[in-house]
Amino acid sequence: MAGGGSRKWMLPVVALAALVVVAVAASLLLSPRSNGPAGGAPSASAELAPGTEAPNAAVLRELDRLPQKGRAPKTGYARARFQTSPSADWADLDHNRCDTRNDILRRDLDPDQLVPRSQCLVATGKLADPYTGETIDFVRGRGTSDDVQIDHVVSLSNAWQTGAQQLSQDRRVELANDPLNLLAVDGPTNGSKGDGDAATWLPPNRGEWCDYVARQVAVKTKYQLWTTESEHKRMVEVISGCPTTGLPAA
Repeated sequence: MAGGGSRKWMLPVVALAALVVVAVAASLLLSPRSNGPAGGAPSASAELAPGTEAPNAAVLRELDRLPQKGRAPKTGYARARFQTSPSADWADLDHNRCDTRNDILRRDLDPDQLVPRSQCLVATGKLADPYTGETIDFVRGRGTSDDVQIDHVVSLSNAWQTGAQQLSQDRRVELANDPLNLLAVDGPTNGSKGDGDAATWLPPNRGEWCDYVARQVAVKTKYQLWTTESEHKRMVEVISGCPTTGLPAA
């Protein structure tokens, strides 16, 4: 009798446990999953100690401080407005006897070899391209050098239309040669960007969006440029999904 009674009260308990398991499984299957901010921007999770500010809070603060205006007319824009002379695409502001393009190639390519008897000209190297996520073999020469280009993260045309025309010539040259605003990237992808801002162009590699937009915020802050309303909105959407992304070092 004792064994039969035990079986009678165990059956409801087993049934109840089974119902709990089914309910938990259903909730996991049906619960919504976050895909990051609107538009497919990447999201990142981070374990932060209580009271610790997420790194992206600093980016959002600086972004909020940037003025929002419409783009100024492109009238008067020319690449020469950002050069030391009409024939000099790149300057040597750090006086290391290497122009900025080759400084950035040496920074971003790994490993690289210099042209014999040259301390500046990069002959070969491999680029882990941030814009496509692919590896590019760089070979200096006619028809191959443009496979890797140096991108102005805030394009010079965009800078001109968002405040740079009010800067001095020297300050514009600094902006054009500032490593903070420069990345070695895939040439064709860079060509597709044109003078687009974050509202109209982001790298095909979505894993780069956080760093890319944070870098634009840092550049626009440093050179006192502004954003358009649509650009600001898109930047907020992206950075809000990047809790571990802070402002890049100048």
